[in-house]
Amino acid sequence: MGKTYERIDGRLRSFIEAQPLFFTATAPLAGDGTVNLSPKGLTGCFAVLDELTVAYLDFAGSTAETIAHLRENGRITLMWCAFQGPPNIVRVHGRGEPVFRDDPRFPDLLTHFPDIDTTLHGLRAVIVVTAELIRDSCGYAVPFMAYESDRDLHGKRFAREDDASLSAYFTRKEHIATSLDGLPGLPLPLPPSTV
Repeated sequence: MGKTYERIDGRLRSFIEAQPLFFTATAPLAGDGTVNLSPKGLTGCFAVLDELTVAYLDFAGSTAETIAHLRENGRITLMWCAFQGPPNIVRVHGRGEPVFRDDPRFPDLLTHFPDIDTTLHGLRAVIVVTAELIRDSCGYAVPFMAYESDRDLHGKRFAREDDASLSAYFTRKEHIATSLDGLPGLPLPLPPSTV
């Protein structure tokens, strides 16, 4: 049965850090707004900053729903599932904030991600999440699946972009500057990289 935790440490932290994939869920305040659920991967893009704070790198993509929702209301849930080993699901419900490239905190936050070349993926922001509720559950119905490796397509696609071309790419995309529901998304033009 599920258990509530006061902090992300010990066995819980080890489980979270060992998972190659996690999911983020956000929603606008409007009752008829679009709920967003996104898979996040790429080895090295997630970090536990302290017992109640986690962060992940937000890379170039088709939309900026998570950023738009966090800018509007800050609500976010992160979820990890055990696809190998003992069954387990962990959820961190909390408040999130996108820290953009021109934020003075940005360079320090990047030091928590030493194993990923952030220049390859069109880095837009670091999403910082403060946990308000940490729970696990059994995961008995989650299937066994084997992790083989990260896909290299994202890095290959965005490695050829510099700040100017990346900003132009985001400007051309329909739901980057505004969300599907018309909320402010990624600030454009993209602030230049400070690292």
